[in-house]
Formats: sequence, structure tokens, C-alpha cells
Amino acid sequence: MSESPAPAPFNWDERRVPKWFLRAVIYVMLVVTAFSAARSVVTALNDLLVMLVVSLFLSFAIEPAVDWLADRGWRRGPATGLVFLITAVIVGVFTWLMVSLVVEQVRSLVDDAPNQIRSAARWINHRFGTHITTDNVVEQLRKYQNQLASTATDLGGRVLAVTSSALGVVFKLLTVALFTFYLVADGPKIRANLGSMLPPNRQRVFLGLWELAISKTGGYLYSRLLIATVTFTTCSIGFSIIGVPSPVALALWTGVIGQFVPVIGTYIGGALPVLIALVTSPPKALAVIILLIVYQQLEIYLLAPKVTARTMAIHPAVAFGSALAGVELLGPVGALLALPAAAIVQAFVSSYIHRYELIPAISLAPDPDFEPVDAEPEPEPEPAEPD
Repeated sequence: MSESPAPAPFNWDERRVPKWFLRAVIYVMLVVTAFSAARSVVTALNDLLVMLVVSLFLSFAIEPAVDWLADRGWRRGPATGLVFLITAVIVGVFTWLMVSLVVEQVRSLVDDAPNQIRSAARWINHRFGTHITTDNVVEQLRKYQNQLASTATDLGGRVLAVTSSALGVVFKLLTVALFTFYLVADGPKIRANLGSMLPPNRQRVFLGLWELAISKTGGYLYSRLLIATVTFTTCSIGFSIIGVPSPVALALWTGVIGQFVPVIGTYIGGALPVLIALVTSPPKALAVIILLIVYQQLEIYLLAPKVTARTMAIHPAVAFGSALAGVELLGPVGALLALPAAAIVQAFVSSYIHRYELIPAISLAPDPDFEPVDAEPEPEPEPAEPD
């Protein structure tokens, strides 16, 4: 019977903790603590960070106009104030027209409701042979007609009153305006201060990216404004000829919503005039649909390519995905900022990433004479042996 080998002598070094282990534990604890603290700070300052992001993008959009005025002798402060004033006037006119449109259309629907009910009852009686009477319905409707109209008017006025008196909304708007003003008025100084913290090679990349963001965001805004102006002019004339109520307000709605709401803005902008025309007259609604379809085709194939060729062109799938990502990150504000952000990323990638020529196997026009590298050559036929 063989004897078992003697156990090896105990070595204290085998049980000793490595020197790096304690440092690794401390580093992990510090990283976790720093991450938790940073997350708490970001959560607490979420509204402020969103306002800063919005202000940054607004400054990118406004700065080309301020630079244009500065090149013509304006000081940056007054030039920024003038651009802010023009923007406030445009937003105020749009809001006033939309509120007046809501009030007018609600009052019109209330006033025409009895006639619409009688017409619907006559059509049902004629089509299905029924004997529906609407006297009681019309009588009750007329009893509350004045009350409904006055309520609609009060509601339209209260929308602005409540919005303007909400302290939180006003504070956020003023904060965004203040940050945007300083980012634009002191734009060169801010870039110089930030650039001085970087080495020279990084300064070139930083300034190039900043100028690229201004170019793409400003290009997006001004190209959208140009197309929205053309849309407004065309639809205003067309709606007036067709006889749609409030043609100017509806044309302004179609132009602004159709151009500045990503992806679905075209459908939302065209749905409202079609609906109002349908309430007035179904043939007018059909004429509005035809007008919008014809104009949309002209915009897609003639106007938009010429305008976006010098500003930015984003694939519809990329635009849709960017809008969804923006909504998830920042809500409705993120949807509005998604397209210029996607344009900036796209331009940065195109500028700083080298592209190579595609091999024929994966190019759009493959070479018919191309042979794959891994393909085995066909065996040559062996010569016949002589008899």
C-alpha cells in the first residue's frame, strides 16, 4: 500500500491580499459615488440643463442673422436685440391669428349647427325612409347657442391669459431668452475663452465644430422659413380662391406646422384646413386636398431640393428616428431640436471621417467583369491522350 504524499508546508503569501486589490476597491467606490452624485445633480438641474440646450440651439439659429448685421457695422448687442424683436413679433402674430381662428371657427360651427342638423336629418329621411324630426334638438340648441358662443370667445381669450400669467412658463421663457441673448451677443468671446482651454490642434476641431453647428442650425431655420413663406403665400391665395374661411390664418398654420414639426407636420398642417373646409362644403374640402397634394409635389421635387442643397438634406428615415430620439430625451422640445442636431452630426461625420471608394461588389453599379478574390478558378480541361 503506497503512502500518501506529505502535505506541502503552509505559505502565508498564498493567503495575502494583492496590493492592488485595496486600491481597486477604493477606486470603484469613488467612481460609484461620483456617478451617483452626478446623477443626482443632473436630475435636480434637469430643467436648467434643458433650457441651456434650447438656448444653445437658438443661439446657433440666430447667430447668422446677427453676424450679417455685424458685418454691416452693427454692434452685436443691438443686432441681437433687433433679431429678438423681429422673432417676438412673428411669434405674437402667429399666436394671435391662431387664437382668432379658433374663436371664429367655434362661433361659426355654433351658428351653423341648426342648419347642419336639419340638412343631416333631411338626408337621412330621404335615404332611409325615416321620419326624424329635429325641432326639439334645434330648440334646445338655440337656447344654449349664445352661451356656447360666449364660452368659446372667453375660452379663446383665456388661453393667452392663462399662458401669459403662468409664472413658471414665463420664468422659463425669460431664462431661455436671457441665455440665448448672451450666447449670441458674446459669441466670439465665449468661443475664445473655451478655445483657450484646449491645445492648438483641439482648438481647430472645437472651432470647426462650433462653426459647423451654427451653419447647419441656421441653414435649417432659414431654409424652413423660406419654404414656409412660399407655402403660406401659395395656400393663402388658393384658400381665398376656393372660399375657405380664414384663409390667411389657415395658410399660416399650414406653412409653419408643415415645415417646423418633423415628419408628421405636413399631415397636421393640411388636416386643419381640410376639416374646416369640409364643415363648410365637401366640394371645397376636395379642392383643398387637391391644392395641398399638387403643392406638396412641387415642393418635394422643385423647391425643397434647391433650398436644402445649400443648407442640409436629411434622409426621411434619419429624420424620423431623430425626432423619436428627441422626444424620448427632451419631450416635444427634443422633437424640434432633433433635425438640426442630426444635421450637425451628419455634417461632422462627413467632414472628419475619410471615405474610400467602394469595390464593385458592393457599389451601386457593380462591374460585370469583377471576379471575387476568394473565388476558385475554373479548372482547365485536360488535353486528350493520344490513342
